[in-house]
Amino acid sequence: MQPDPHADDPLLQPDPQAPLRWLFLDLNSYFASVEQQEDPALRGRPVGVVPSEGENTSLIAVSLEGKRLGLRTGTPVHEARRLCPGIALRPARHALYVAYHQRVLAAIEHHAPVSRAWSVDEFSVRLAGAQRLPAGAMALARAIRAGIAEDVGACLRCSIGLAPSWRLAKLATELEKPDGLVALLPQDLPARLLSIGLREFPGIGERLAARLARSGVTDVRGLWEMGPKRARAVWNSVEGERFWYGLRGADIPEPPLPAQPGSLGHARVLPPELRDPEGARHVARLLAQKATARLRAAGCLAGLVVLEARPGRSEPVAETLHAALKLRPTDDERAVLEAVEAMWRAWLTRPAAPRRLRHVSVTLAEIVSAREHAAAPDLFAAGPPAGGEEAPDSATGSAPGSALGAALDRVHQRFGRGSLTIGAAPRDWESYAGEKIAFSRVPMRKG
Repeated sequence: MQPDPHADDPLLQPDPQAPLRWLFLDLNSYFASVEQQEDPALRGRPVGVVPSEGENTSLIAVSLEGKRLGLRTGTPVHEARRLCPGIALRPARHALYVAYHQRVLAAIEHHAPVSRAWSVDEFSVRLAGAQRLPAGAMALARAIRAGIAEDVGACLRCSIGLAPSWRLAKLATELEKPDGLVALLPQDLPARLLSIGLREFPGIGERLAARLARSGVTDVRGLWEMGPKRARAVWNSVEGERFWYGLRGADIPEPPLPAQPGSLGHARVLPPELRDPEGARHVARLLAQKATARLRAAGCLAGLVVLEARPGRSEPVAETLHAALKLRPTDDERAVLEAVEAMWRAWLTRPAAPRRLRHVSVTLAEIVSAREHAAAPDLFAAGPPAGGEEAPDSATGSAPGSALGAALDRVHQRFGRGSLTIGAAPRDWESYAGEKIAFSRVPMRKG
């Protein structure tokens, strides 16, 4: 074996007395497991979680029993029923999953402080003292697992990884599922990783795998040996160096989470019955309202609305819509909907406008904190009217716009998304009104 040219890198020197630094916990089949915990009749059965009731949607989570039968996240409902006629389908309940997330977080922190919640179903703990030894880390992992089962529910199963870096610990959770407990020690590397395909590594998707292949890296051995500078060039960012050092076990601090999202949006592939321009327009309006509700929940305003609509495959010469319209920062549905309608009308008057559409998306960008925006004076805003009262301004999120939005949020929280919309609801709106829950969306901590 050739000597390792990076062996003397100061960031890669392990501590033989305390080789482990991180514990990473990944909840298995989280949404479906919560549904099974809530309803004993679902336990032991294949369960699929869908964004909302209706046949024109796909599974966003599958229970372990369903996965054994070949079901996966993204399986269309009609295909799930064909593969598994006895499947129980449940509409997603975001508030319930957030509540369980908080309970799991509390159960972990009975044993060790959580350093970071990476998503709704992933957590990391920095090990300290005797926990950095294999025996101590294993004992902590077993105690956390038992605590979750006792304090939250036996249906909540998890895979736990232990390693010198959080990235390796996360990878360890993928090696044994469900209920895995894997420790990756410096002396195990890279041998324990060589049988893993590059696409199985968290953070390596199809495009990055293609870039790696073009640079001559097609397996873990090549990834291990490529070096930090070459990794940075392939990734085209410092994230390549972070990834490579993390793979090698270096404890590289991660950049802090952004205080606010860079953008918020929703997209849908349209079913055949909603592919005419009018049906697609209604779906775009509903997606805009959902995005604006998320914007308010984050305490932010948006200054740019981006609308995209793609024609059906049967219209190869039709024009794709990709338009953007600037606004004064707002969290008001009416201002956002006016922007969507203006872009939609302008597009449909063009000669190459399609008669059938396949996909629509609405994205809110140029996001700013509502609190910071309120504190900064707008030098170009109109002054108050005569009499000294503030003028209502729906384009800035002030009354009555924000009051209307807050009222809509309360109605949706009590009666469900889609129970009240601005303007007419699209046909088959149930397929679009439910929560589209992103696993990477991190709930805010309580307290």
